[in-house]
Formats: sequence, structure tokens, C-alpha cells
Amino acid sequence: MATEIKSLDGLCIHTITTKPLEFELACSKYSEIGVKGISIWRDAVADLDYRTVKDCLKKNDLSPVSYVRGGFFPALESEKRNVAVDDNIKMLQEAAEMEIPMLVLVCGAEPGQSLQTSREQIKEGIENILPRAQELNVKLAIEPLHPMYADTRSAITSLKQANELAEFFNNDFVGIAVDVYHLWFDDDLENQIKRCGKQNNLFAYHICDWNVPTDDMLLDRGLMGEGCIPLKKIRGWVEEAGFSGYNEVEIFSTKFWEIDMDQCSKSVQRVKKTPLTLSYPPKLPGDR
Repeated sequence: MATEIKSLDGLCIHTITTKPLEFELACSKYSEIGVKGISIWRDAVADLDYRTVKDCLKKNDLSPVSYVRGGFFPALESEKRNVAVDDNIKMLQEAAEMEIPMLVLVCGAEPGQSLQTSREQIKEGIENILPRAQELNVKLAIEPLHPMYADTRSAITSLKQANELAEFFNNDFVGIAVDVYHLWFDDDLENQIKRCGKQNNLFAYHICDWNVPTDDMLLDRGLMGEGCIPLKKIRGWVEEAGFSGYNEVEIFSTKFWEIDMDQCSKSVQRVKKTPLTLSYPPKLPGDR
């Protein structure tokens, strides 16, 4: 059973959710509604120096949760795989400079080779960056994606596969980001979440909703409570597995990005008045 949450202290917003906002304005908006966590997408701070980022976080009383997104290890040519490793190491260094404790890995896939070959290259890529991650004290969170992204975005398409990969490393710096958008339909999800928690590999929990109908498989995620994902049930499983970190709102939506971002903030802020946004009790439409 998911616990009742009465404030936004445990909420984190990914900067991609409010993509039209400049980083500093996004931080201000999050802080205004009482959000305490932020996950930073690389492009959101590409033009800012590290000190500016850290000062902005401090000013707005925001804790950095994760840096997004590393990975994309597989390629047909070894030169491209080496470039990917170098770029991931650079992202680890950037995360360390901004005092962000975790790098999310969207592991990648190469359609010109088998998924198994891509998975082996993912394993090799993580092996190559892990020593630097440990040196910099930045954790690596493997994010399994929906199978529809198995062509180019990730050969890791189930929590079971992600668990197997994390358990292969058996390292405190390698774990998993559970994103409901990619996993909600898995009939073994509860058991795999338990497995993930038992191994202390549950590093992050990402939330949104699956719109019905969905107009775009990448850019039409819904606000929590708008779609068909059983959010409260999954959050209960995650909490029972020992996770006590942030609920990270990660929404890619061209519709959402077109609205006034003040309205966006108010949409998130509704959680203070109703259970809708995070599927809290009492039950409302969208809370199954």
C-alpha cells in the first residue's frame, strides 16, 4: 500500500518536463510550488558554468537528484563506441562538478546488429566508465525502456534485463531507474521491483502517465492521473522494496510544452489540494 504524501517535499521534476523554461527560471518555478528535487538534463545547462548551476540550486533550495542522460554505448564501429565512453566520462565529470549524485543511463541500441550484441556492448561500456564513476562518487542508474525503443534507444527493455545487468556488476555504484512509462504493463513488475530493492539496486523512480489514446509514442506522455498507469499500486511496490527517494516527474509532451509554464506549475501544484497528481488517496479517476 502506497503511503499518503501530504507535501511536495518528496517530489523532483526533470527539466525536460518544463523544456521551454530556461534553467534558472525553471528552478524558481519549482521552488515556488514547494518542490525540493530537480533532475537536470544536459542541454538545460549546456550554456551555464558549474558555479551558476550550483548557486541557482542553492538559492532555490533544490537538491540535484540526477543528471540526464548518459549511455548510448552500442555501435557497429569501435571508434563510435569509444566516443560514447568518452562522452559518458565527460558527463560524469560534469555531474561531479555540479554535485549531482547520479547519472541516468539510456543504454542505446544499434539496429544493424543483434540486440544481444548491443547488450554486450552496453555491459562493456559500463565496465569502461565505472572506475571513473567511483572516483567521482557519481552513481550509474540503468533505465530500462519500453520495447518500442529497442531499435536505437535501448536494448535493455525490461526490468528483468536491467536487474540482471546491475547484478552482474554487483557494485554500489550501479543500479536502476524505474520509469513507469516503460514498465507499467509488465506482468512480472512487482516481483522485479522486489528483486531490485532486495539487491539495493533501486536508485530512482520516474513518474508520468500513459495517455489514452496516445498520439505520439515519444512526445505524448501525460500528467499523473490523466492516463491508465496504476501509479499508486506501483508506488506501493516501490516503497515496499525499500525506496525512499524522490518521485521524479519526467514528461515528454509537445502538448505540455505548448501551454503557459505557469499553468504547468499549477498542474503540478494541484497535489497540494487533491490526490490527482501522484495518485494519492482518496481514489480519483486515473488512480487504480
